[in-house]
Amino acid sequence: MAEKVNITTEQGADVSQVNQAVASRIKAYRKEKKLSLDELSRRATVSKGMLVEIEKGSANPSIAILCKISAALGVSVADIVNVSSEPAIHVIDAEKIPVLWEGANGGNARLLAGTAGPTMIELWRWVLEPGEAFTSPGHPVGTFELFHVEEGVLTLTVGENVRVLQSGSSAVAKTEAAHRYANEHSTRLVFTMTVAEFHH
Repeated sequence: MAEKVNITTEQGADVSQVNQAVASRIKAYRKEKKLSLDELSRRATVSKGMLVEIEKGSANPSIAILCKISAALGVSVADIVNVSSEPAIHVIDAEKIPVLWEGANGGNARLLAGTAGPTMIELWRWVLEPGEAFTSPGHPVGTFELFHVEEGVLTLTVGENVRVLQSGSSAVAKTEAAHRYANEHSTRLVFTMTVAEFHH
């Protein structure tokens, strides 16, 4: 019984499902805003070729690229992968929660839920197996990330600052600089993270 619960919590939409959802929603938002591929490419600083592949559903865009495209469209990443809030209560079923990153050793990052629109709040769950790491470019001014380590040890780097977070501890970081999450230990790392981007 315990094993079954664990399997359920690890479920999420697979990469091909996510890519198809991303493809149709980016195309729909782009048409709604009357943007050509060239204009979206310019605004997002993402190549037109990559945008074409994404809209066909044949590319597997990184989290960084999804962030750039969503910002250029004036929506959130959660809008694009269809886990954003709607009026009152919007429930996202376990099998619809997207996996947006997969590590070489079996880790993953899932976007659990987020708000709609350009002022963004996102809830993530990360699993990093030993030796795995994820590096992100800096976010716009006014972005914060909140961390809680459920299991293992998180080595968090923001710019030149490095902190080691033990299981059970939490942290708040301004992530305007490039940052990195790493599992430099021999046991699995699990942490939840909230990203909040406030536009002034």
